[in-house]
Amino acid sequence: MQDNRLLHHAVAFLVVAIWGSTFVFTKLLLVSGLTPAQIFTLRFIIAYVLLLAFCLYKGIRWMANSWKDELLMVGLGVTGGSLYFLTENSSMNYTTTTNTSLIVCLCPLFASALIALFYHSERLNRTQVVGTLMAAAGVIVVVMNGHFVLHLSPIGDSLAFAACLCWAFYSLLMIPANAKYDTLFITRKVFFYGLLSMVPYFLCYPGLNLHILAEQPATIWNLLFLGCGASMLCFLAWNWVLKKLGAVVTTNYVYFNPVTTILFAWLILSEPITIYFIIGTVLILIGMYLAERGVNRVRG
Repeated sequence: MQDNRLLHHAVAFLVVAIWGSTFVFTKLLLVSGLTPAQIFTLRFIIAYVLLLAFCLYKGIRWMANSWKDELLMVGLGVTGGSLYFLTENSSMNYTTTTNTSLIVCLCPLFASALIALFYHSERLNRTQVVGTLMAAAGVIVVVMNGHFVLHLSPIGDSLAFAACLCWAFYSLLMIPANAKYDTLFITRKVFFYGLLSMVPYFLCYPGLNLHILAEQPATIWNLLFLGCGASMLCFLAWNWVLKKLGAVVTTNYVYFNPVTTILFAWLILSEPITIYFIIGTVLILIGMYLAERGVNRVRG
């Protein structure tokens, strides 16, 4: 049991590490001329087609048990797919990357509070509260990197906060979904309804700029990484870990996102590691340890 739990934590960390690296590939695609909506749509199309092909081969289940459960899947597709990515990526057009990263990466705080409102068994004990707040403080130190000045932007910061709430609601909705359905079915539905809910957007702003892929072949490899790895495999793994570790513990791994992003930038782009990064990372690690210890106490 202990080995299995270590595996679950390792998978959660690996997923966050991959998601932390996607900023480079997304940035390259933005520079090539694709919009945030087009990038999201293309990566989700790749992920959905691959999952659909696998499900057709293995035997597919098309619909949920009831229309209420199907609406639950719609909610997952919107909060974890279209609305989340649109608000997060759009926020960077109005505010700084620092503001966006800081607000979005604090979503475990809101997720924990939201889940506690609906599920008494998921409420945090004192040790978990201390651990979560310490991890959140670590995120602030890492993201601010010694420059404790925020450039407030009502529109941009509101969009980032909306993305934060979207992921919190996604974590909440995954609890009843995981109780009834397997990970493969849920993930396929997330991609499908994430794409379907983008139709109104493309009615207003049509076009996927597919000619860019033909003119710049390197963009295809970037999209394949985002679609196959960061979307299909990571969403499958993340939803599986949500079922195994619980929504609160798993969502806390989002705190590691800026850490893995900076490490990736250090390895690939030779960006320096600062003392603030080290201090913030230590706070996050201690906070995560306390949060996990709190869970074990409750179970014990």
